[in-house]
Amino acid sequence: MSNYIYLVNFPIFPHTPSGGKTVLLSKGFEVEMYTGTPEGEIVGLSDRIVADLEGFVTEPDSRNVEYTTPPLCSYDRLLCALVQPRQKLRAYLQRLGNYTIIPGSTLSLGGSDRFYRSDPNNPYHGYIEQTYGTKVVTASIHINIGINDPELLMRACRLVRVEAPLYLALSASSPFIDGQATGNHSSRWATFPKTPSYVPLFQSHKHFIQWTEEQLVLGTMQNVRHLWSSVRPNGNRRPYDLNRLELRICDLIVDPIALLAITALLEARIWQLMADPSLDPLERSSLPANTRAEDLIALTEANEAAAAHQSLDAQLRHWEDGRVIRAGEWIAEIYQEVYAIAKKRGFSCFLSPLQKILREGNTSQQWLKLHSQTSDTHSVITQAIQAMADQERELEDKLCQPLVA
Repeated sequence: MSNYIYLVNFPIFPHTPSGGKTVLLSKGFEVEMYTGTPEGEIVGLSDRIVADLEGFVTEPDSRNVEYTTPPLCSYDRLLCALVQPRQKLRAYLQRLGNYTIIPGSTLSLGGSDRFYRSDPNNPYHGYIEQTYGTKVVTASIHINIGINDPELLMRACRLVRVEAPLYLALSASSPFIDGQATGNHSSRWATFPKTPSYVPLFQSHKHFIQWTEEQLVLGTMQNVRHLWSSVRPNGNRRPYDLNRLELRICDLIVDPIALLAITALLEARIWQLMADPSLDPLERSSLPANTRAEDLIALTEANEAAAAHQSLDAQLRHWEDGRVIRAGEWIAEIYQEVYAIAKKRGFSCFLSPLQKILREGNTSQQWLKLHSQTSDTHSVITQAIQAMADQERELEDKLCQPLVA
C-alpha cells in the first residue's frame, strides 16, 4: 500500500552458485509488520521509526511499518537483506522501551475497532480510513520479480494470477482477530478490500494501460497505486513504464527461509513459462475460448476465497482443466515440475524448504493446532513473538556477518 518504487529498473545479472554462469531474475520484498509489546499488544510507533531509521516507511495506520529490500538476484544476499533491517529495528525498539515486532497479518489480539492515522494531513490516508476502515490494517509480504519485457510481464502476471491462491495457502498467518479464531486461515485476505472489485486478466500491455486509464476516470482507482489485487504489473511509471511483477496476496511470512522457498517457487515457475510460453492460461486452459478470460477470473476468485479459508487443505479447481485438487497437492505437483529448473540454475537448495511447509503446515495451521490444545490466543501469539526473535538472531549470527561486503 505504500508508494513503493525502485528508482532504477530491476536488474538481471549473472549469479553463479556452482560452476557455470547462471542468470537469475532479480527479486525484492516489501515487508509490512506490526510493532508492539512482547505480550502481543500492537502499538503504533511508525512515525518515530521512520523519523529515526533509514529505510523504513509508514503505512496509513501507525501500527504498521514497512521496509523494502533492494532488487537482488542472489538468494543468500536476499536472506541478509531480509534479516538485517529487522535486527536494526529490534535494537531501536528496545531503545524506545520494551517493544518488539509482532508476527501475523491481522490484529490478532485486539484493536480492530479503531484506525490510528500515521499522517492525519494525508488526504489519501483519509480516503483509505473512511472507505475501508481497519480492513486494510494488515501486515503482508509483497514479492517483486524483475521482468523488463512488458508482454512477457503480462503473460507472467496471467499465470501467477491464476496460481496466486497457492502462494496464499503457503503463507497464511492470520487465523485470529481480536483474540478470536475467525474460522479462516488468512483472515487478512478473507476481509481485505480487493480494489477495484473486478480486475481482468490483462491480455496485453496495451490492455493494461487502457484499463488503468479507464479506472482513474471512473474513480474506481484513486491513483495508479490503488490497484489492490493478488498480483499486479508494477514499475517506475505505471501503467506505461513497467519492470516487475508484484505478488501481493501473501500473508506476512516471518521465517526468511520459508519466504525464500516461496519466492524460489515463483521464480522457477516464471522460468518455466519463459521456456514454454504455452503455459499462459489464456492459451493452455480448456475452458471455453469465447469466455475463457472471464471464466478464469471467476475460478481464481473462488480459489482465493477457499485458500483464505483452509489454506493448504482447501479444495481448489485447477485452471488448466477444472479438476478439483487440494491446494497442497497442487503445490507439490508444481514443485516436481520446476525442481529441475531450479537445480539447473543453482537455487534448488532455497526451493527445498517448501517441503517442510507442505509437511508441517503453514503458520496459521501451526497456530491453530496450538490453539486447539489451549484455546489461549494470547499464549500462541507471545510464543510466536519470541520464536521469531530467536530465529532472526540465529540467522544473523550464522549467515549475515560473513556475507557483508
